[in-house]
Amino acid sequence: MGMADERRSGTAGSFDAVGRVVFGSREGQLTSDGRRTGRFVRMLPALLILGGLVFDSLAPPNFTAVPLFVAAPLVAAPFFSKSRTVRTGIAAVLSVIAMRLSDGTSTQVVPVIEMITVLTGSVLALVINGVVRRGNEQLASARVIAETAMRAVLPTPAERIGGLQVAARYEAAQADEFVGGDLFAVADTPYGVRVVVGDVRGKGLDAVEAVAVIIGAFREAAEQERSLEGVAQRLERALAREGTRRYGLDAMEGFITAVLAEIPPGSASLRLVNRGHPEPILLHADGALEVLAPSVPAMPLGMDLGVWPDRSDEWAMPPGATLLAFTDGLSEARDPNGVFYDPAARLRGRIFPGPEELLSALTDDVRLHTGGRTTDDMALIAVGRPAEGQPVRRTTVKIVGRGDGAGR
Repeated sequence: MGMADERRSGTAGSFDAVGRVVFGSREGQLTSDGRRTGRFVRMLPALLILGGLVFDSLAPPNFTAVPLFVAAPLVAAPFFSKSRTVRTGIAAVLSVIAMRLSDGTSTQVVPVIEMITVLTGSVLALVINGVVRRGNEQLASARVIAETAMRAVLPTPAERIGGLQVAARYEAAQADEFVGGDLFAVADTPYGVRVVVGDVRGKGLDAVEAVAVIIGAFREAAEQERSLEGVAQRLERALAREGTRRYGLDAMEGFITAVLAEIPPGSASLRLVNRGHPEPILLHADGALEVLAPSVPAMPLGMDLGVWPDRSDEWAMPPGATLLAFTDGLSEARDPNGVFYDPAARLRGRIFPGPEELLSALTDDVRLHTGGRTTDDMALIAVGRPAEGQPVRRTTVKIVGRGDGAGR
């Protein structure tokens, strides 16, 4: 384990020797805290009613526990179902009535006002519950529509393309969202397998439209352009046309960072064009790792600051090697202390059965690093060149917890 791993292993989990994620104590703490919070919220309305009964029985006659009885259904309204909110309101009203009947003051003015107040609070809670439910339904519908649109322009690639193993992942910053500007695509072309991974500035449907422009231009250019540099220039021109149609590039989210890769057929090589994107990583079969930094840094696509010729860089990609490309949602993920996630440090020396297992272990590890509080989407794609004799069927890497073989 490297020094970077040692610094983080106590807080963010770690990979074992075959790339499995070993969960540390933080995940257990987060899960336990979440469960305790959920139980407390579920019990809170009942605790408020019980507290009101105890308070009323012990307090002097001129003190009232009505605020606690009013609060019970109001607390239940945004968190519970309609039927449970109704039951909570009924329980609060009946509790007040029972107290006033027991002390013989049910017909006096102040107790009657108390009962009306609790009843009014219960009705208001029912109204709030209905508003929250309708809002949740509309939000869920919008998310389904947005997710469908995103999946339409960002389909998951096949597991094997051009003789290579491929895996891709889109991890939204929020668990129930799937709308953002991160993108990936893979194409099997006459010039080899070509890959694009990019990040559009911005989120929402405007970002989805920009993703559609880039993906469409890439699919066409990847088939037609002889060089990877030509593909990059076609993407640049596609953004310029779309920006003109929309009266300026600001309408097209401003700029897009992207990395383009080409793995020629019958060659153990890899070519890259990097336009202001996080540097991809090449993992070798023996656990060695290379960070594929461009020889000449380049501006992102769509910057409209002049035209410079693109230059591709070439690396050796022997059998058993895997190319990992990602967006800055991975490399800029932070732990609670503000420390960035370093994928190169975390992956160096680790061996994975295939691209799918690599991405599964990596996303689990970054989730542990951030404590589940990621603030940016991340797209990841892994392309592996199978070694001779490597089986086609991939095996799932078991994710183990502490005490379940983590120390082996």
